[in-house]
Amino acid sequence: MAKYGEGDKRWIVEDRPDGANVHNWHWAETDCLAWSRDLLTKLLSNLTILDGEGNLFLKTKKVEKVDGDAYVNIRKGKIIPGYEISVSLSWEGEARDADGTSLLKVDGAVEIPYIADENADEDPEVKVTVKDEGPIGRRIKEAMVAKGKPVILEKVRVYVTSMAQGGPAKDEAEAKKIAPKSNSTSSAAKKEEVVVVVEMEKEVKKKESKKKGFKTISMTEKFSCRASNLYEILMDENRWKGFTQSNAKISKEVGGEFSIFDGSVTGRNLELQNGKLIVQNWRFGNWPDGIQSKVTLTFEEPEPGLTVVKLTHVDVPEEDRYGNATVVENTERGWRDLIFQRIRAVFGFGI
Repeated sequence: MAKYGEGDKRWIVEDRPDGANVHNWHWAETDCLAWSRDLLTKLLSNLTILDGEGNLFLKTKKVEKVDGDAYVNIRKGKIIPGYEISVSLSWEGEARDADGTSLLKVDGAVEIPYIADENADEDPEVKVTVKDEGPIGRRIKEAMVAKGKPVILEKVRVYVTSMAQGGPAKDEAEAKKIAPKSNSTSSAAKKEEVVVVVEMEKEVKKKESKKKGFKTISMTEKFSCRASNLYEILMDENRWKGFTQSNAKISKEVGGEFSIFDGSVTGRNLELQNGKLIVQNWRFGNWPDGIQSKVTLTFEEPEPGLTVVKLTHVDVPEEDRYGNATVVENTERGWRDLIFQRIRAVFGFGI
């Protein structure tokens, strides 16, 4: 190569600020923090969580802040997102009596302390607080945790998916391809943003519903007992040993681990509300390496002495590590016959 100042200058890369990245051929970085604030505000503001169910009314109000860093690198056509952000939003709730008279109105906050690209495949932690911690305030807060948290996590997944697709960098590239020659109006631009958000939500739901190789087990069971009694049976290792006739070690703390059925099932407690909710990671020893499922048990007591348990067991693999395609069937039968039916038989909770 000719030295600078000699030969044909068309073949010479001069010393200049962009000399290492001429025309962004190798990489282009886009700051996405402002875009992230805008998208998360659209996704999380003014969401109706409950509209009278159980005489409760819940909704999110607005996103108070989005802090951290967010960017997208595009290197030789490959999208590389990077983000570590925290999100705070406000919410409000109201409890009414059977006649529609307001019993209590409360304000609260939702904190999502860490949303990061390194944990893109996992749901982030969601903390719910309420300003009134009285009996009714706690009831409203528990409803927000049970009903509001899944809605909020669904919206967060939309953001994560959008970043994986390039965020504003992809939007700009697509806009250049399809932009009309005439200037669009501000109202048309806003409509287009709404359409983009809706389409991203649809795409996330579509991907989740069509996750290949995994199934979801759903089950509703009734027991003639108080919800707190059934919750305690499922979370007490001595009672578990009694009705399953197998060894068990069960932590009663959030984040604590458990081992049941002589160690053939292991997992961790993700969320616990006494007599209300159990959320756990479950893994069977004969499953392929790295696969974790998620169990959610909600307890409802429509009347004293009658408890309704709703089970949702997601991400159950269709095959075990040996290629046997009976995992879903066996897991469903295990819940029905080895857990629920035996609890009825041993503790006399049959309907």
